[in-house]
Amino acid sequence: MPWDVTVSYSDGTSSGPENMLDASYQLDLLDPSYSEAWKRGYFFEAPNEKWKSLSKQLRKKVKKYIDFLENEPDKKLPSKLQKTLEKVNEASGYMNEYVCQRTTERLENHKIVGHVGGDHSTPLGYYQALANYYGEFGLLVLDAHMDLREAYEGFKYSHASIFYNALAITNLTKLVQVGIRDYCQAEKELADSLFPRVEVYYDRNIRARIFKDLSFDALCDEIVDKLPQQVAISVDIDGLDPRYCPNTGTPVPGGLDFNEACYLLEKIVEKGKTIIGFDLCEVAGIPHEWDGNVGARILYKLGNLCLKSREK
Repeated sequence: MPWDVTVSYSDGTSSGPENMLDASYQLDLLDPSYSEAWKRGYFFEAPNEKWKSLSKQLRKKVKKYIDFLENEPDKKLPSKLQKTLEKVNEASGYMNEYVCQRTTERLENHKIVGHVGGDHSTPLGYYQALANYYGEFGLLVLDAHMDLREAYEGFKYSHASIFYNALAITNLTKLVQVGIRDYCQAEKELADSLFPRVEVYYDRNIRARIFKDLSFDALCDEIVDKLPQQVAISVDIDGLDPRYCPNTGTPVPGGLDFNEACYLLEKIVEKGKTIIGFDLCEVAGIPHEWDGNVGARILYKLGNLCLKSREK
């Protein structure tokens, strides 16, 4: 889904899917964690040009809206910008419905489906489809941000509101977030109030525990043990150290190393969980080849592990 309308810092992630596809031609296909994966078969749906065009059109208007919020915080929103807000909320709602419909069609055709953004607002319809098809599941999130804000900047389906909105899905029984290091007081209070349905592994606390001799392996065991049998994975690329994603929309110092992220994801399969799906978002767009290179490798790893978890 090539969509990055509501991003609050840098845009460009709408071209992320295309960028990862272009970079993927340079991947060697042998994955040591699942050596037979390349024989199974993958299909990458071309980014929908209609949604990409609409995203660009709305993004231009949203920039003016956000500039007003930042520079004139005490003034009443002009009617023109109010209409922009309403139009974006309406279009984002349609986008979610589209993603849910397309995901459902593939699931009912007995396909394993992954979702590629765009910004992190885009997988909400995907989660709804997973919930309808598979029933109860847990969600493991790798991200720098909690994304638990209610209608951030007035956008009901903001990239910063994805997990606030996802928690309205009854079949989402567990949300475990890892690598969090940029959040507000309201988000922390909401997460605390929803414990144990929501558990957060803050990056600061992860590092402190490792500095005190906790092994990363033991930490991964602890994290994965919090998840139910059926697991979906959500990777915002900014959950990684920004040296792997310097052009992502909202980079934050700290985060997981590439190999740490892969080790944690592989642990899900090692401990016998079933991966029902995954999403990868916020990879920067063309011409950021490095971001696309890293994103393509994470995407391939997610697909391989999803397949491997089904073999049992």
